[in-house]
Amino acid sequence: MSDTKKMRLSPINQRRLQNFKANRRGYVSLWLFLFLFFLTLFSEFVANERPLLVSYKGEWLMPVFVDYPEEKFGGFLATTDYRDPFTREEIEDNGWMIWAAVRYSHDTINKEIPRPAPSPPSWLLDKDELCANYENGINDSQCNLGNWNWLGTDDQGRDVLARVMYGFRISVLFGLVLTIFSSVIGIAAGAVQGYFGGLVDLIFQRFIEIWTSVPQLYLLLIIASIITPSFWILLGILLLFSWVSLVGVVRAEFLRGRNFEYIQAARSLGVSNIVIMWRHLLPNAMVATLTFMPFILNGSITTLTSLDFLGFGLPVGSPSLGEMLFQGKNNLHAPWLGLSGFIVISVMLSLLIFVGEAVRDAFDPRKTFV
Repeated sequence: MSDTKKMRLSPINQRRLQNFKANRRGYVSLWLFLFLFFLTLFSEFVANERPLLVSYKGEWLMPVFVDYPEEKFGGFLATTDYRDPFTREEIEDNGWMIWAAVRYSHDTINKEIPRPAPSPPSWLLDKDELCANYENGINDSQCNLGNWNWLGTDDQGRDVLARVMYGFRISVLFGLVLTIFSSVIGIAAGAVQGYFGGLVDLIFQRFIEIWTSVPQLYLLLIIASIITPSFWILLGILLLFSWVSLVGVVRAEFLRGRNFEYIQAARSLGVSNIVIMWRHLLPNAMVATLTFMPFILNGSITTLTSLDFLGFGLPVGSPSLGEMLFQGKNNLHAPWLGLSGFIVISVMLSLLIFVGEAVRDAFDPRKTFV
């Protein structure tokens, strides 16, 4: 199967793939990053306050997907709190439950923490203190490992590990979407500039010079303070400035390639400008573009983290790594908050940097054509 896949790659791409794999640090970093991203992509199945599967009186239920009223379990409320002692005892007497590895979601407030919030990690507490809220007759208690707060709780009693997982997912997804959109706009703008040149290039360049001279951070803070931030609004605001990063690289590639002989021959044969740009010039420009993309993704995640830290990012209550750092700054007596956010962000950005270096080496002409 691997030989079949190799045959589909051109010799130069095979060489690039070999160069990428030869950079062991970048290659391992890619797989580690993909593993962490895949794990957090399904955070609802790893960290959730609802059971994944319930068997109750012979009926199979999936609370992770469906909101069941408490009436179904003998209660009277419209929603079901599966952590409530009455509900847990009722289900366990008439069936069983399968919980996620972490029994808290990113917004679950743990009301049974042994110390006032922010509470330290459970493994730092002694057994007597940890089991202070034990409820007689219910095996699934705070003493159970499934109910531990492995990284402690924040100042509102929410599980840090769950918020870190959900925050990692939001940061990466936000960075990926912003990188893709900004790359599409930046590549298109750079291609038009470089291919047509002349007055088109001159006007575009003057516009970009004026646009990049605008104080981006201050403008972002002003807009974010006026408009209620959300994932897509924040994405649109950052997209206003992030698309410029690839324009210069793509423009240079198109300026260099538009006078090649095969491009002149294509024009003479009546091939349209769009076809020439898409089929003949864009592949050459994509080499430099792919080299820069991991670093653009890194910058997008850093920008979101910075805005969340300053309080102008995602809506209040959203799982955010920047908000975790902000809590760590305000709660110096709870070092697990700042350390958790710092370590996760450091590992994430370091992995992306290592992957970017490996991609850069893979597309290096000096290593590709040796």
